[in-house]
Amino acid sequence: METTKSHIALLASPGMGHLIPVLELAKHLVSHQSFKVTVFVVATDHASLANTHLLQSPADSGDLLHIVLLPFIDVSDIGGPSVSFIATIVTTVLRSMPFLRSEISKMEFRPTALVVDLFGTDALEIADEYNMLKFVFIASNAWFLAVMLCTPEIDRKEIDEHVKNRKPLHIPGCKPIKFEHNLDVFFMDTNDPFYQGYVEAINKMSLTDGILVNTWDELEPTTLKALRETKKVPIYPIGPLVRPIEKSVFGNEIIAWLDKQPKQSVIYVSFGSGGTLSAQQVKELAWGLELSQQRFVWVLRPPTENDAAGTFLALGNGSDATLDYLPDGFPARTQDRGLLVPMWAPQVEVLSHPSIGGFLTHCGWNSTMESIVNGVPMIAWPLYAEQKMNASMLTEDIGASIRVMAVESDAAVGREEIRSVVRKILVDRQGRNIRSRIKELKDNAANALAKGGSSYNSMSQVANICIQHLKTKASGA
Repeated sequence: METTKSHIALLASPGMGHLIPVLELAKHLVSHQSFKVTVFVVATDHASLANTHLLQSPADSGDLLHIVLLPFIDVSDIGGPSVSFIATIVTTVLRSMPFLRSEISKMEFRPTALVVDLFGTDALEIADEYNMLKFVFIASNAWFLAVMLCTPEIDRKEIDEHVKNRKPLHIPGCKPIKFEHNLDVFFMDTNDPFYQGYVEAINKMSLTDGILVNTWDELEPTTLKALRETKKVPIYPIGPLVRPIEKSVFGNEIIAWLDKQPKQSVIYVSFGSGGTLSAQQVKELAWGLELSQQRFVWVLRPPTENDAAGTFLALGNGSDATLDYLPDGFPARTQDRGLLVPMWAPQVEVLSHPSIGGFLTHCGWNSTMESIVNGVPMIAWPLYAEQKMNASMLTEDIGASIRVMAVESDAAVGREEIRSVVRKILVDRQGRNIRSRIKELKDNAANALAKGGSSYNSMSQVANICIQHLKTKASGA
């Protein structure tokens, strides 16, 4: 019987932003460590997920990678449309635990380790039941992780000063959080069940065998140093993990259009798998792109009022080809220099194309990593979750982006601002400076992943821990 190969189980919580990095980690463990990997997928939209290629194991993984879609969970009883996507994720994952336990119990060779994300910490009890190592995978940056880990220890008076008087919130050894970059959790009452669940999840994370982070030492040296010095839990920066280019996409109409454009002449506009804009903001964005007189590829979704994460839990590449929410005549007036793409585009393939000169992005961390790996400067337009922190880091610390600014904090970003930032990134000197900086980041990201690089070594440490644990179990110790 085969008992000498480490077997890693990963749990992916709902949402493309969670599923994709978990799948990339799984593929990395197979291709670089030759581990057997099982990915358990919790999803709220089974039908759409089934229509994607995401649940298909790569041809080169042999029999080492298995993807298991856990049964559908009905969460309609927790409320109507006003329920946040976070509440939906938390409830769905919690109710999936019996199915996860059942799947693991049926395995002939149970996993050596269980890796969960922030929303999957309840599954760590199952790891304890079956003597598995426990890891958490944070598909975001080290600054966000540092904020999470220190939240239970921050004096509530400091948080109140931060929220009520808009003073910076100091994080030990790290950059403070400005009020305008705030996380929703700091506005919660400490008696709120979701706040208590958040703190409980953080406490569980601190008791694991380590936290894997989708970043690398050279990108966040100060923050990672501070995290390691706290010695709360081992930290393993293993990024950037991004989806590789799929050659089958070439021949796609978007790629064919890009093939006809000059080098670094196109702005790619996309707000990720979950981001949506209001009707007014969609119109202002359209006018801004038109006024810029620059080439663009714009991935559009129908507007949604008062919900910036309106499609976070929707999967697949469905389309809405009506585009009747755009300004009258916009498609016709811009058809010679713009491409409108309903709902979905092959983002990695688009960003890797030589005609792309900039990326107007919501600053989701997956999109950020894809942009850096492909050497594309960004225009930061954050919408929800930790994206405002990401935008701050990209603009103020790393020098990889410029930031869109509304005239008033709650107002739509105006067309003149959009025209200005698009031209800055594609035409002006500022864009050239950012492009030069992005090239440096692209190179040191590649070095981090290469043999002997910082992320390569971190992943090797995790692999060695798993191998040693398997040997210890096999010896009966």
